[in-house]
Amino acid sequence: MSTIRVEVVSAEAEIFRGDAKLVVASGELGELGIAPRHAPLITRLKPGEVRVIQPSGEEVHLYVSGGIMEVQPSVVTILTDTAIRAQDIDEKAARAALEEAQRVIEGRGDSTMSIVEAYQQQMQTQAQLQALDRLRKNLKH
Repeated sequence: MSTIRVEVVSAEAEIFRGDAKLVVASGELGELGIAPRHAPLITRLKPGEVRVIQPSGEEVHLYVSGGIMEVQPSVVTILTDTAIRAQDIDEKAARAALEEAQRVIEGRGDSTMSIVEAYQQQMQTQAQLQALDRLRKNLKH
């Protein structure tokens, strides 16, 4: 079975490095599935989940805050400001941030956060919670 090398790097650290048989990420124009020997491309990523399906079939779930993905036939590189393994997401903090953003959007907040920042925070925390949700669903199977 052929594999593709995957590197996910945030501004703080390298979050993941390993081989995969498939990488799934949310590009600006939709979901991307990257397999070995994929045609080269560079695309921007939306905040959301990145799934790395390893040769063993095990899945690694990551949250990225957006960024750039470069694909070469044997290497996928994801560069992002923030990347978190799904199991490391602080669910309580993410839910609190989501509630704060929703209050600002609805005009009920006393926050100094702008509407634009609130929408960005809402999108990012929803993506984090979705990544955590998918991880939990996969663990039940």
